Amino acid sequence: MKDLEKRLTLEIQKKEKEFSYEIHGKKVTFEEEVKQHHKALATKIYKYVFNAEWFNILTVPIIWFGIFTAVFLDSFVTMYQSICFPVYKIPKVKRSDYIVIDRHALKYLNAIEKLNCMYCGYFNGLIAYVQEIAARTEQYWCPIKHARKIRSIHSRYRKFLEYGDGEEYRKRIEEVRRDFADIK
Repeated sequence: MKDLEKRLTLEIQKKEKEFSYEIHGKKVTFEEEVKQHHKALATKIYKYVFNAEWFNILTVPIIWFGIFTAVFLDSFVTMYQSICFPVYKIPKVKRSDYIVIDRHALKYLNAIEKLNCMYCGYFNGLIAYVQEIAARTEQYWCPIKHARKIRSIHSRYRKFLEYGDGEEYRKRIEEVRRDFADIK
């Protein structure tokens, strides 16, 4: 998995050159010529709304109502790890590694598209952040693989003990629940 992640990072770096942008810390900068071209590609808001499917427009309140749950979840898991992780001696998850909001700076998006991209970046980043907090918690409290196949394997799962191996569990539980050296 780590090898695949490295290859993906290299592919992303190739795209920086292809689309004429550079990343400086958390800021992305485009060449001036590219910025002007992007600005010309932006769809005017009135056209964007006028050409939208009505059923899409009707679902907007449902989608955006989720922001309340997301903010509550974000607050809760951040507070949870701030209080509990030091007690368990689990390294904290850096929120900014997961919640990345940068697409709003793209000049070829109109204001509605930018807002939607910010929402999606926040919500999907939040889910990844929560998953990593849950994964580290699971490693501490119950690092046992499932008997049945699971669709998505989180970052800590490879450290877990085999399902049904009670002897190994008793022998290695303390070692496994403290094995965070790879993320420190």
